[in-house]
Amino acid sequence: MQTIILSIHIILAISLIILILVQHGKGADAGAAFGAGASSTVFGARGNATFLTKITTLIALVFFVTSLSLAYFASNKPSTESSIIDSQLETEQQNKKLSNDKIKDLP
Repeated sequence: MQTIILSIHIILAISLIILILVQHGKGADAGAAFGAGASSTVFGARGNATFLTKITTLIALVFFVTSLSLAYFASNKPSTESSIIDSQLETEQQNKKLSNDKIKDLP
């Protein structure tokens, strides 16, 4: 489940970056008025602003939800307080105990 949410999260992050870079700022309209750019686009003169803004808002909301769910999964992992070094020391102590038991069994 965590892997699926992480994959969705990465896809949303990339699409959010692309959508933000595609949008033009408020200052771009002033340049278009003086002939620096085309004022009519595929979505119309002002039609793309609301369309792209709504999609960006929706993706940002889903991105926020996936961020919270990933944080929830990360905080609810079972904590293992033993480290690799501790487990290695325990196995060495068990091996010494077994070897001492074998030595005691010899006649």
